[in-house]
Amino acid sequence: MGVAMYALNFLALLFVGAIGLAALVGIILFVIDRTQTEDAIRRNYPVLGRFRHIFSTLGEFFRQYFFAMDREELPFNRAQREWVKRAADDHGNTVAFGSTRNLSVVGTPIFVNAPFPPVDNQFASSEPKVIGAGARVPFTARSFFNLSGMSYGAISKPAVQALSRGCKRAGIWMNTGEGALSPYHLEGGCDIVFQIGTAKYGVRDAEGKLDEDKLRAIAAHDTVRMFEIKLSQGAKPGKGGILPGEKITPEIAKIRGIEVGKDSISPNRHEEVDDWDDLLDMIARVREVTGKPTGIKMVVGSEDGVAGLFTAISERGAASAPDFITLDGGEGGTGAAPMPLIDLVGMSIREALPLVANLRNAHGLRDRIALVASGKLVNPGDVAWALATGADFVTSARGFMFALGCIQALKCNKNTCPTGITTHDPRFQEGLVVADKETRVANYAKEIVKEVETIAHSVGVAEPRLMRRNHVRVVQPDGRTILMSDLWPQSAA
Repeated sequence: MGVAMYALNFLALLFVGAIGLAALVGIILFVIDRTQTEDAIRRNYPVLGRFRHIFSTLGEFFRQYFFAMDREELPFNRAQREWVKRAADDHGNTVAFGSTRNLSVVGTPIFVNAPFPPVDNQFASSEPKVIGAGARVPFTARSFFNLSGMSYGAISKPAVQALSRGCKRAGIWMNTGEGALSPYHLEGGCDIVFQIGTAKYGVRDAEGKLDEDKLRAIAAHDTVRMFEIKLSQGAKPGKGGILPGEKITPEIAKIRGIEVGKDSISPNRHEEVDDWDDLLDMIARVREVTGKPTGIKMVVGSEDGVAGLFTAISERGAASAPDFITLDGGEGGTGAAPMPLIDLVGMSIREALPLVANLRNAHGLRDRIALVASGKLVNPGDVAWALATGADFVTSARGFMFALGCIQALKCNKNTCPTGITTHDPRFQEGLVVADKETRVANYAKEIVKEVETIAHSVGVAEPRLMRRNHVRVVQPDGRTILMSDLWPQSAA
């Protein structure tokens, strides 16, 4: 009994002590909240007002995991993310019972199944396609689906390593993003597209201008196959890249040629490019110095705006054209950008792609300029739509981020990504095991190709690049569908 009473007394003391400590903490928080001037809610409702912030912070978590339906979330819903996860895990992507997609949403593409699709011995794998046949070193791209630009700096070292190795295994190209070429891009041995952003990271001189010697040094790597001059990006058209200072390590600073720990803001455009003729001059310069295919990445704002490019090409001749054009839609992603640009600026890829494909074809440049589509194209239906609309290739960044394990925590602009993908904090990077993630990257790319081929066979063609706009119907406001070839008549090549 004595021991029991002693234990009860001890517990009672602990309980009283806990209440006393809680009361003390409450008094301290009351004083802090009542005297601070930044938050009116906490000032008027000390202590209790703190719960508003807690619930607001947790609300994002609860919506994602408990309350949002499979097709409701943005920027990517659970159904999209789960498809990528299953593909990356090589678990197959068959589903049961029926579609959860609302097929009455205006703009939804519906593929036209053929009454007599090809049988197994009539299928064909997608043929490799040559880009830049007129360059000294043309590039034969093996896959229609590839990795879009993600810079080392915006994403972590193990993320770049996993992507590089996975791209090699899948036979697809990897775009460096505007953050220059790191050893981690090269280590996997995949084909690489080197992106020249407006800050010219990796190929800039002390004044930030294009350094031809550094350009030649990059081109000397056999696996660097093409150069992409970035004019604009979907999530921030008209605004240069933004890399927060806390993500600029000494290594990243050395690779890019910038200062450690200081925000790196790229110019809004290439300062030497004032018009389309200047752009064609820059393309010619890069192609001549490197000997490799050179193209551009851009976001379309209007038909009149981009039509000037094709007029300038026509006046100079087809040889002056970029070898490829990467079209990023206004719905494209990024690690950091102002909300008004993410939400409100730039034409969607759904409108920009058919428009530019028509302009290219109308000027007789279909075989001269390869079109690469980008902008939230992460699932087979998105990729198949783009190929049917006029793209020769499709690239994705966020699809591959999901393959790496991204949970859409929306922390890309901070150094606290919980999956280790967009952080340089060693603690979080430990969670990203390169050997595992490279397999997931390769599986995702292969599954996309496989299922796009399945869609192509369903509409009655042997391989995906044979799909055309008359193979797609688009849902209209009255609930009916019309052929995309009627909505967007296709210009002849």
